[in-house]
Amino acid sequence: MPDCKPPSGTGPSARSRRRFVCVSLLVFILLAMLHTWPLAQAPGTLSRNDNADTVLHEWTLAWLAHQIVQDPLNLFDANIFYPDRLTLAYSDHLFIPGIFVAPLFWIGFSPILVYNLLLITGFALTGWAMSVLVHQWTGNWVAGLISGSLVAFNAITLTRFPQIQDQHLEFLPVALWALDRLFSRPSVRRALSLAGWFVLQSLTTGYWLLFTTVAMVAATAARPKEWLTRSHWAFVPHAMLAGTVAGGLLLPFLLPYWTVSREQGLVRSLDEVARYSAHFGNYLATGGRLHFTAWSERFYVNGAESLFPGVIALTLVIVAIGSGVALRNPRARMVLSFGGVAFALSFGPALPGYAILYDVFPLMHGIRNAARFGQLFLVAIAILAGFGWVRVWQALRPATRASRRLALSFGAAVLVGVHAEAIRTPIDYSVAPTIPAAWDILQYTGDDTVVALFPFYDPPAFFQNSRYLLYSTRHFKPMLNGYSGFAPPSYRRHADALRSFPRQASLDYLRSEGVTHVVVEGHLMRDSVTASLERVRELQLMFTDGNLRVYELTTTR
Repeated sequence: MPDCKPPSGTGPSARSRRRFVCVSLLVFILLAMLHTWPLAQAPGTLSRNDNADTVLHEWTLAWLAHQIVQDPLNLFDANIFYPDRLTLAYSDHLFIPGIFVAPLFWIGFSPILVYNLLLITGFALTGWAMSVLVHQWTGNWVAGLISGSLVAFNAITLTRFPQIQDQHLEFLPVALWALDRLFSRPSVRRALSLAGWFVLQSLTTGYWLLFTTVAMVAATAARPKEWLTRSHWAFVPHAMLAGTVAGGLLLPFLLPYWTVSREQGLVRSLDEVARYSAHFGNYLATGGRLHFTAWSERFYVNGAESLFPGVIALTLVIVAIGSGVALRNPRARMVLSFGGVAFALSFGPALPGYAILYDVFPLMHGIRNAARFGQLFLVAIAILAGFGWVRVWQALRPATRASRRLALSFGAAVLVGVHAEAIRTPIDYSVAPTIPAAWDILQYTGDDTVVALFPFYDPPAFFQNSRYLLYSTRHFKPMLNGYSGFAPPSYRRHADALRSFPRQASLDYLRSEGVTHVVVEGHLMRDSVTASLERVRELQLMFTDGNLRVYELTTTR
C-alpha cells in the first residue's frame, strides 16, 4: 500500500485525510474487481480479445517493455508495417501505462495477463484519485466516494474494455488539484508540479492530451479574478512556466505523430469527425444493465457514444447548480466550465466554431471521435455530483447521533444506487487462445530477419492481422503485416503485390522489400496455395508443425 499521506492544503484534517486515502484505495480495488467480474478469477486466461483493439493494445504494452530496454531512442520504430518508420505513432503509444507494467513483462507475464491487471488497476486508481481530490475539496467522505465511483464506473469506461486508455484517468484529478494550488499561491515548485501531472495524464493517450489541455484552459478561464487582478498576476508567469515545461517534455512524443501526419497524410477530416460526433440521443445511452434493459437500448450505438451519466449523478449536479455552489465555489466553477466546454465540443462540426478550432489547433486533427469529449463531460459531472452531495448533507443537518446515522445510511444508499446504475457484470469474456509455441522459432533467426505472414489480408480486413501482433511479442521481428489506427499506403501496396503469392512476381516483390522469411498459416490458406508451396525452390522450409510453416526466402531466384 502506498504512503497514506495526501496532498497538503485546506479541507479536512490531516488524520481524516490519511484515513480516507487508505480506506478509499481498498474500496476502489474491490469495486474494480466487482465491475470487471469474473476477470479477477482468471486474469491470465479470460479476455476481450475478440476485439482487435484489445490485441493491439496488448502488443503496444509489450512493445514498450521490449524497446525501452533494447533501443529506447527508437521507441516509435515498431516492428509492424515494415519498412515504414515511426509505426507506433499510427495509434496511441500508451507510454505511461506501458512504463507502469513493463516490469511485469520482464519477469515473464503474458500480454493478456498484463492487460487485464492494468485494466483492473486503471479502474481502481482512477476512482481512488478522484475520490481523494473531492474529499480534499469538500471534506466529505461520501462525496469523495460518489465522485470516484462516477468517474471510474460510468457509461463509457464500462463499455470500452478493449480501449485500455479510457480507464486510466488517475492523473487528471491530481492535475486539477495542482492547478488549484497554483491559483492559491503561485510558485515555481507548484508550477512544476502542475506540469508533471499534466504530462503524466497526457502521455496515457493522445485523446487525453487534448482533453486535459481543454480542462486546464477552461478551468483557468473560470477564475479570472484570480489571474487578472494585480494582486494575482504572479499566477500568469508561473502558469506559462508550467506550460513551457510540459510542452518541452511532451515534444519528443509529439514529433513522431507530426512526422507521420505530414508523410502519411494522417489527418482526420471534418467529414470523418462529423460521423463520429455525439448526438443528443447519446446522452441518453448507457451500457449499465439497469437502464439499458429498461429504456436506454434504443439510444445505444457503442461504448464511445454512450454518455448518460446516471439519474443519481444528474440529480446531484442539479442540486449543485440549483443551490448556487457550482458558481460560488471557485473549484466547482472550474469543473462546471470545462464540463460545459466538453459537452459542446462532443457534438463536433455541428457546433458552430468547431471548424475554426480544428483549423487553429493541430491537436484537433488527430481526433476522429469527437463524441469522446463526452468522457471529459462525465468527469465534470462526477465532481459536481460530489459538491451536490455536500449540499444534500448540509440540508439533512446531521447534528445529533441519530440524525447523523440516518444521513450516513442515506449516503450509503446513494452510493449503492450509483453502482447499481453502472453495473454490467457479468461481462461476456472469452478464454483467450495461447500463443502457439511454434512462433518461438523466429527468435532464433538472424537479427536482419524481416517477416511476411500469410494470409496477407486485404486492407478492409487488415484488423485480422491483430493476432500477428500478439504472436510477434514472442520474437518482435519486423514484419510487413500490421494493425493499427489506419492502414498506411505501404500496406495497401503490399496487399496488391501479394495477392498472387506464391507466384514468382510476389516472391520477387518480397525480396525487393527486404523480406527474409515467410510464415504461412496453412490451415487458413487455400489447398492449392499450400500445395504449390512445396514446388517453390526459393522457399526453403525451416519448420512446420502441421499448421504453421516457416520458410527462408533465398536471396536469388
